[in-house]
Amino acid sequence: MDALQWTDRLRQEIYEAHLEWENANRFFDYALGKDQIDYAIYAIITAEKRYDSLLRTAKRACKSWSEWRAVQ
Repeated sequence: MDALQWTDRLRQEIYEAHLEWENANRFFDYALGKDQIDYAIYAIITAEKRYDSLLRTAKRACKSWSEWRAVQ
């Protein structure tokens, strides 16, 4: 995998991780009962950690972070 492919893949993973985080928050809004609420909290924390990790990877790998601001 060359650098451009790696960058595109990372960009896509960041986008997907952000969607997962949004979906986890949405699930929490509609969670009913203790088990669903616990699961929703776990999903939010997990999604946030993945998203944060991918962003840190992108920041370390790229000399110009401004290129990444329009991740979509």
